Amino acid sequence: MKIVAALALASTASAFAPASNNARQSVAMQAENSRREALSSIAAAGAVFLPAAANAAAGESPRFSVFGLIGDGSSYSEGAAYGSDQAAKVYSPYSVYGSVGGEGALYEPGLAEEIARKKAYITESQKRLTFLPGYVEKKQWFNVKDELTRYMYETRGAVRGLAKTPEQKKLAKEFFLAIEEASLQATLKNQDMCAKASAASSATLDAFVASL
Repeated sequence: MKIVAALALASTASAFAPASNNARQSVAMQAENSRREALSSIAAAGAVFLPAAANAAAGESPRFSVFGLIGDGSSYSEGAAYGSDQAAKVYSPYSVYGSVGGEGALYEPGLAEEIARKKAYITESQKRLTFLPGYVEKKQWFNVKDELTRYMYETRGAVRGLAKTPEQKKLAKEFFLAIEEASLQATLKNQDMCAKASAASSATLDAFVASL
């Protein structure tokens, strides 16, 4: 009876042995496949960089360019030809565009459309400046500062662009100083000084428009 029980136990243990071995083999194969896939991915990624190295040829010296003035201006190492491939003079060594006002340029300063656009900016600014006395009276300092910043960027550019004579440039400078003073006094919450600077802003801009 003992012999029979021992044989039964041995047969049961041997029945599980192949499954255990198969499991080990399966895990090992999966690990090997994962390793091969990883190596293949790395090799494929490295191949992407091979064409870049193909530009180099045996026996050639390194090609480089210093602002297109020294060295090989056609070298791709700098990422640009610095105007050496342009038919006309470029705006700068880093630009592909021609000089402003140059022959064949698309943009020409002083066109009627540009002048009309700048005058429209100034007209809108004149309207906005009329709001300042009411804001100052109510001590709405944030509204004063908003009016002097959110649209005045375009106004500054328009005034600078239209100021041609010494008198116009003088009025432009006085206008800039006036709006800066008004903004400062609004920050300091100085009602009297802010009201004075606001009035000066409107008056100097009106004088500038009258001089055009």
